Amino acid sequence: MAGVSDVADGSKRVGIVLVSHSKEVADSVARLAAGLAGVPDARVAGAGGLPDGGLGTSEELIVEAAHRMDEGAGVALLVDLGSAVLTVKALLAEGDELPDPARLVDAPLVEGAVAAVVTAAGGGDLAAVASAAEEAYTYRKL
Repeated sequence: MAGVSDVADGSKRVGIVLVSHSKEVADSVARLAAGLAGVPDARVAGAGGLPDGGLGTSEELIVEAAHRMDEGAGVALLVDLGSAVLTVKALLAEGDELPDPARLVDAPLVEGAVAAVVTAAGGGDLAAVASAAEEAYTYRKL
């Protein structure tokens, strides 16, 4: 029997981690993306702020969230601002902290998260999830 996180064919879904300087922003965007995508059991988690609740980015929180979201299909990491990018790049360079494969995705945090969740829930692989999130830069609002 397929688990709640398996797609229809039994394969595993790509996990998504949203890295923000704020815990509230990361967690809220994760809930928003899952809700808008209509995927209540989405493999998306926030990794925001510092362990003490302050503003910043934490390698510890990012690594924990990435391993929690990992099912073996890869983890896409979307970030908000500059030092979040640098923190994820440093983790990727270390090579053994994040699940393999893990990918830093150049995408807007909110729109990219929604596109990533929809694509991952539909069974898209890591490249498809990253591509969908990156395409969110082209979304027009007016």
